[in-house]
Amino acid sequence: MKKIPNNRAWFLVLPVFVTVAFSAIIPLMTVVNYSVQDIFGPYNRVFVGTEFFEMVLQDRDLHEALQRQLLFSFWVLLIEVPLGIAIALALPVRGWLASLCLVLIALPLLIPWNVVGTIWQIFARPDIGLAGVAVNRLGIHYNYTAEPFDAWLTVLVMDVWHWTPLVALLCYAGLRAIPDAFYQAARIDGASAWAVFRYIQLPKLRGVLMIAVLLRFMDSFMIYTEPFVLTGGGPGNSTTFLSQFLTTLAVGRFDLGPAAAFSIIYFLIILLFCWIFYTVIENLGRAPR
Repeated sequence: MKKIPNNRAWFLVLPVFVTVAFSAIIPLMTVVNYSVQDIFGPYNRVFVGTEFFEMVLQDRDLHEALQRQLLFSFWVLLIEVPLGIAIALALPVRGWLASLCLVLIALPLLIPWNVVGTIWQIFARPDIGLAGVAVNRLGIHYNYTAEPFDAWLTVLVMDVWHWTPLVALLCYAGLRAIPDAFYQAARIDGASAWAVFRYIQLPKLRGVLMIAVLLRFMDSFMIYTEPFVLTGGGPGNSTTFLSQFLTTLAVGRFDLGPAAAFSIIYFLIILLFCWIFYTVIENLGRAPR
């Protein structure tokens, strides 16, 4: 007798679909609507097609913001992923000391984004900030409020301080999930610490690293609150990233059509890079035939 499948459990997923529809799909369709129509009122709108997309793509400020954003995200991944792995490897394996270290490392993640910007705004001030005064006393001229490179570097260091613990905690969880049998076999074979990391730990961390890379890329590519509080996008436009460019376009200029078009472009850029990262990491983990 053929068993009839029971699909009633799918009704439990229905609230999720409804929530996603209201929180994601409907707003996205609204943005698409604004990107192809010049709306003057509820009953006064003109279809413009791709005019807003062409207008945004020709904006020189967008090109500069995109370059700054790509450079920032590149350095974020280049610093935070290896540093997070190193911290995870250095943490104690078990005991109360391991618990204490995990709690201390996770503290920056508990601080709200606007508070992080305020903390570093005071901490890095060249006149009264602990870090700013210390750097200047070393003979290095530092002033993030006046020097574009100093401001950009301060935002980068702030992001590393804030989000490296996330990578470290993910990698620590991945390391603890590796069975002891692998380490026992490595000790029997006389493998060095580098060989254990290269052939056991790093391959086993591939899935965790994929999550870490995707999360950190998406977060860094959409960074807004911290640099806005710290520098306001300045000095000049040195720390004006894509999210601030979008906010200026939508709120500052109230150009809803171009802002909607750029929102879609922004989304597609993030989607493209996430697909590239996912594909590269997946292919690196496959054994050659």
